[in-house]
Amino acid sequence: MSELKRADGKWILAFLGPYAVVFTIFIIVPIIMAVLLSFTNFNTIQFPDFVGLKNYISLFTYDDVFMQYVLPNTIKFALIVGPLGYALSFFLAWMLAQIPRAPRTILALIIYSPSMTVGVAMQVIWLTIFSGDKSGYLNSLLMNLGLINQPVQWLQSPQYLMITMIIVTLWSSMGVGFLAMLAGVLNTDPELYEAGYVDGISKRWQEIFYITVPLMKPQMLFGAVMSVVSTFQAGYIGVLLSGSNPTPQYAGQLIVNHIEDYGFLRYEMGYAASISVMLLLMIWISSKFVWSIFGERE
Repeated sequence: MSELKRADGKWILAFLGPYAVVFTIFIIVPIIMAVLLSFTNFNTIQFPDFVGLKNYISLFTYDDVFMQYVLPNTIKFALIVGPLGYALSFFLAWMLAQIPRAPRTILALIIYSPSMTVGVAMQVIWLTIFSGDKSGYLNSLLMNLGLINQPVQWLQSPQYLMITMIIVTLWSSMGVGFLAMLAGVLNTDPELYEAGYVDGISKRWQEIFYITVPLMKPQMLFGAVMSVVSTFQAGYIGVLLSGSNPTPQYAGQLIVNHIEDYGFLRYEMGYAASISVMLLLMIWISSKFVWSIFGERE
């Protein structure tokens, strides 16, 4: 019996080994290096100089851009796009589950495809829609309706850039979390709904709240975590739309943009690493909050 257990253990290690190696190289090691570099002054050429907590102190006391624009923008963006995109994913998944298989498959592909083609669509579709001249689709429509007298600079105006970023991000937010929720809704046993009707459930919202959501907590948890990670890691949206980093008057500047600004434009890698550590902590805290809602309780 012990020999069989040892043999099974070897097979388990053989299957988990490649994943453990890749996870260590591409996840664990970069995180450790980022934390270590965050305590240094590193310009990518000279050897890093240890500066202790100087980078973190500067981040919260001297970096006015971070405190006045980047951090508020990131929190605002995350609080709007995260919950709204998550709720929209569940609502669309539940709606698709109510229709026959063939149209459901087609519609699911249509809804999921923007998450894979957002970069191309950004250049071809959204830049044309929100173009700041008369040929822009949105400006042309509003001017023809008499709602505006002159073209609006949607992508360069600080007043509208964040709104545009939120719209585009929500459009492309139906990713793997949406597919996981769709699978969870479809795998719910129909007999449980019948039992619920017998117990007094008579409305659809009661069916969702008391049966559907509790039975698909793993899918809800996965979708929530993916929503948190993708929302906080967003950054290219504002840069692609506005065409610059930093964005106009920092209106669309997120933490990822701030990291890129200091790390790859100014080559202050130590300071950029401290910002990335703060981003990691924000994602971890948000993920713990999500786990407290949808995670299994002992």
